[in-house]
This record gives sequence, C-alpha cells and structure tokens, in this order.
Amino acid sequence: MAGLDYGDIQGTILRGYRVDYARHFVLGVVDAGAARRFLGSLVNGVGSGLPQVTTAARWTVKPRCFLNLGMTCSGLAALGVPQATLNGFPAAFVRGATDAATAELVGDVGASAPSEWTGGLSDGEAVHVLLSLWALESHAVIEEASAVLRAAFSGAFQELSACDAAALADNKVHFGYTDNISQPHVEGAPPTKRPRPDQQPVAPVGEFLLGHQNQYGGTYTVSPTELSTNSSFAAFRVLEQDVAGFEEFLDVYSAKAGVDVETLAAKVCGRWRSGVPLVLSPDTGTPSPPLPADQINDYDYVSPDPALDDTFGYRCPVGSHMRRANPRGQKVVGGGQHLHRIIRRAMPYGPPYDPLTPDAEPRGLIGWFITADITNQFEFLMSQWVNLPDFVMSVPGPAGANPVKNISGQDVLLGANDPATSSFTLPSPPSGTTPWSNRRLTGFSPYVTTRGGAYCYLPSITALGYLATL
Repeated sequence: MAGLDYGDIQGTILRGYRVDYARHFVLGVVDAGAARRFLGSLVNGVGSGLPQVTTAARWTVKPRCFLNLGMTCSGLAALGVPQATLNGFPAAFVRGATDAATAELVGDVGASAPSEWTGGLSDGEAVHVLLSLWALESHAVIEEASAVLRAAFSGAFQELSACDAAALADNKVHFGYTDNISQPHVEGAPPTKRPRPDQQPVAPVGEFLLGHQNQYGGTYTVSPTELSTNSSFAAFRVLEQDVAGFEEFLDVYSAKAGVDVETLAAKVCGRWRSGVPLVLSPDTGTPSPPLPADQINDYDYVSPDPALDDTFGYRCPVGSHMRRANPRGQKVVGGGQHLHRIIRRAMPYGPPYDPLTPDAEPRGLIGWFITADITNQFEFLMSQWVNLPDFVMSVPGPAGANPVKNISGQDVLLGANDPATSSFTLPSPPSGTTPWSNRRLTGFSPYVTTRGGAYCYLPSITALGYLATL
C-alpha cells in the first residue's frame, strides 16, 4: 500500500520495537495549559533533550528509548476537547474501561473488577494520559528518560503510578510459553527483518488506523479530521498471572486427563511452551528435525486435505487459547474468521517465577492491545471468543463429529473462570481410534486477574499538534 505517512503514525502501532524494558506512566491532568504544552514538546522539542514520540518512520540507528502515549476520554476532556467532539467518538471509548457495562462485557468481574484495580487505574475519571517508555539496552536508560520526563511534566500532570516491565529469558511469559510469535500482517506496515510466511490474509491498515479502508470497505473516523487520520485506539491492560496456581492446575489436571504436564500445557494454549504449534506437531514441542523459524506460524486449523485438517480439534483443542484469540480458518461467529484482529504490545512484569521456591510476588503481563474499533475488535474478542464456548459454528463431520461438541467453558488462560462452571474439553475422534473419548476438565479457577485497564485514544502526530494548541 502506497501513501502511508509513517512520520505521522505512532510507531508502536505498526512496529514491534523488540526491546527488553518498559515503563508505563499513569498520569492525571492538573494544569490543562501546561499539559498541552508538555504534549506539544513531545513532538516539536527536537534538540531539547526531552524524548520525542516515536513514529513509524524508518530509523538508521535504533533509538536508545522509544516513547508513545494514549489518552482516555476523560483525559481529552481535561485537555480541553469540547464535549460535542467527544460525543462523536466511539461509544466504547467514551464509556471507558472502568464502566460497569464494560467490565461485565469483557469479563472484568470478581477479583478482576475495576474497583479492585491498582496504580490509580480504578478511578477512570482521574486517569487521563498513559505514557509508555521502552528501552533496549538497560533499565538505566528507562530511569534516565524518566527523570527528564518527570521534570518536564511536573506541575502539568500528577503521576498516579509508574508500572515497570522487563522481558524474561528466551522471550517467555511467566506461564512458561514463548511469546510474541503471531501478530497480524498489516497492509503497508514498515518491512520487518523477521520472516512472515503465513496462511492468513493481510489485514487492511484501516483495521488499526483511523481514516484508512478497513476490512468492511469503509473507514473508522472521528471528527475533526485532525484527530482522525493515522490515529488509533487501544485497551491498556495489567494482567496478573497466578503462576503457582497454573502449575498446580497442570499437575492435578494432567493426572485426571491421563496426559503429561507439558501436553496439557500445550492443549490449553494451542502451542507447546517452546512455541511450536500443536497443529504442526501434535506429539512433541521439540520435533526432529526442528521446525524452521519461518514455518512456526504457517498453518491453519482447517484444510481441504484430510491429513492437515483439524476442524474438530483433535490435534489442537477448539477451546485452546490460541484458537480462541485467532481462529484462523475456523468457522466462528462474527462474520468472518480473519476479522477482529488485535496488535498486542505487551511485556512481562514482576520477577521470574522459580518453581523450587514458590512465592506470591505480583507478576504478569502489561501493555497495549491496539485496534481501530474497540467494540468490534477488543470487546468482541473478549466477550464472544474468550468467554463463550458457543462462538464456534456447527460443521458436521464424519461419525457425528462437530466442533460445537468439542468445546466447553471459557479460555483457561484468559477467561473469567468460576470453579462452579469452568470447563475445558480435550477432544478425541468419535471413531474410537484412540483409547479415550472426549475428556472434560472442570472445577478450576481463573489464572489471570485484571489489575488495571484503560481505553485510550492513540493520537497521530498531527492530532498531538492539534491538541497542544487547543
């Protein structure tokens, strides 16, 4: 796609920075005029020593740190955006992440309810701007940039909290899985050095940027135009992971299911903890010969070739996390299996978990889930695919096989599971070619708890300039 102005687009939307350290500032406006001037200095302060907002424009030398930001609806109001303008923004964004209807929709209930959130994020009206720093070299670079930023926004913003994140060894998350393997292939995005063979279609850039054609042939926009083209939206999320609880689940339920621990870990995720997908290697996470890196994401769940088809989830369960979050060719509700894509920019927080010395230190994932339409992407995925078993459409097969019979409950890894109703199905062929029938695991707890969130508008550089001069 020609014509994308990379210099007007926040870099985190279209680029994966591949860094090891992050800090996310949660800020509230205390002086609107000073806040606008500060935001303006992040795009016109070259040479000032103040970090500038990182764009998607190509760099010749990778920056020591990257800076991006988002604003809540209450934040835009605090900066002086008229209510009439805000009324034209998407309803989900105006409603916000702490709204009771939002929380119910996405599964932020019980211990995950907004009233339980930390870092000042429980008060959606007080959270105005989220400022994210990323660095490659060391945490010291984050500290240096933070000192400069804090001196600059002092008096303009109140710092409600600062949440740190750091990559784990071998690109793992705390649950032990290799992370950041699959992202949407976005039309017109800057080229990447990483190979991207994939059977999934390229996603139109309008699925992630306002003012460009989306998958429905239209455009997502807001008014005025200065706030629209090249801007985006995102859900910011702090997701605490109960690693000890999850490891106990694997120990207990693998015995109940009659499989080993690593097989159950692969079944609930859809990939082995090595990152190898079950569809390509159903029996081991270390195939021999090893699966080439350029093939690890090149697969689908359905195929006209019976030897490759996994419509019914016998290799990769229909209810696995990866299959829910990205059904690929599976027939599902929502008008198309390649819709509702999300760009995820998240990193682990908290110390590495040592199973030999278990502890209760907070740890999990924190970051951005980027969309052009919060309702049709983030909220749809959470409400329809993650937290419902009936998102899979009926596809009758031989011997009475049907994927709707092979899924139950919510996503084990991300769902709002209640032990009274939680359920996960390990499908087996109905023909009796294996020594067991479908096995259903029940009675387990949630292993991810939401500790914070915000719905944010990610302004283009043009939009930041517009806001700075309100």
